[in-house]
Amino acid sequence: MISNRLIRREAKRLHRLCLVEGRLDEARVRAVVDQVLAQRPRGYLRLLSHFQRLVKLDIERRTARVETAVPLPEDLRERLHQQVGQRYGPGLYWQYAVEPALIAGLRLRVGSDVYDASVLGRLRQLAESFD
Repeated sequence: MISNRLIRREAKRLHRLCLVEGRLDEARVRAVVDQVLAQRPRGYLRLLSHFQRLVKLDIERRTARVETAVPLPEDLRERLHQQVGQRYGPGLYWQYAVEPALIAGLRLRVGSDVYDASVLGRLRQLAESFD
């Protein structure tokens, strides 16, 4: 039986093999999974499970989710891409969602960082200051 520590170490090694200039390469991820499935080494299911977890974390860390009360015009999206790209670097995956409950403004989430510039967020802050 292969220890969990060895499995995790191998999953990290495979994850590093999938990085190109610090970004995850989808073709390499597919190739690594295909290779592991073809070889089926001992503990390969646990290895793939840990590898999948690392890939998911990497994707979440590089995903920018923008929530607005109304759809953003294209020029604002481009400015947002430039400003957020300066802070987090190129290669972000962008997701946009319309959330009318925000009233106005936007909420941006990149990885675990959240920037809330919405009216709803400010109202919540105001309500918490009275408690």
